[in-house]
Amino acid sequence: MSDNKFTLSITESPSKFQNLEKMEVSDLIHSINQEDAKVHQAVKKALPQIEQLIVRIVERMKKGGRVFYLGAGTSGRLGVLDASELPPTFGVPDTLVIGMIAGGDVALRKAVEDAEDDPHMAWEELKGHKINNLDTVIGIAASGTTPYVIGGIEKARNNGILTGCITCNPGSEIAKAAEFPIEAIVGPEFITGSTRLKAGTAQKMILNMITTTLMIKLGKVKGNKMVNMQLTNKKLIQRGTRMLMEELGLDKEDAQDLLIQNGSVKKAIDAYKKRQKA
Repeated sequence: MSDNKFTLSITESPSKFQNLEKMEVSDLIHSINQEDAKVHQAVKKALPQIEQLIVRIVERMKKGGRVFYLGAGTSGRLGVLDASELPPTFGVPDTLVIGMIAGGDVALRKAVEDAEDDPHMAWEELKGHKINNLDTVIGIAASGTTPYVIGGIEKARNNGILTGCITCNPGSEIAKAAEFPIEAIVGPEFITGSTRLKAGTAQKMILNMITTTLMIKLGKVKGNKMVNMQLTNKKLIQRGTRMLMEELGLDKEDAQDLLIQNGSVKKAIDAYKKRQKA
């Protein structure tokens, strides 16, 4: 007799909460908060895995390597979000960290049917970026079973490219495919299977860790300040002006003039110090 039972992964396991539609707003948000509190500990347990991957990425990026994220749905959107925040924050080109999502940019706003089920598409897209062995490919998949992501990771690794992944199931297919897997086991979701919740939060925390550490190690931060940030609005110009006032002892007007003339805090500091030596 055949066994009709599914073996459920942790990310698909039933929520421990029942009859959500009958709960009061206060109970709902306190319960979600209670579940979210577990994310921090899950990420903490994964810190050794995160460190291993970052150390190897730094080595490659210092030689000109790039980072590619592969994901679908929420995971893909988080990768694109993280990558898109780096140019304005750290003044790096948008080709340094590239977020790729199954179904392309349209999938950022709308679900693209069957896009994540193609195991060959990610590698074809990576080849379009002329991927090489200084680059790193990080697959993001809460379940660890997304064919688009697994296929891309397998082909990248087979071609001698550093691979990592971020998943929320232990011993998943993507963890087996990647050289340096990161497993943040956050447990069942508040709404059964809705990995945009705890799993998504864990993934975002890990992505923050990876790219923030990379940018620091690549010299894009001085002290604790974003000295290479793009001056794209008044708030950032004011922030950069304050940095120069604190760093160089200038008054507001001189600091702002120096900043605007040079285009970034770092360039302004370098120009000021060069002028002082002259």
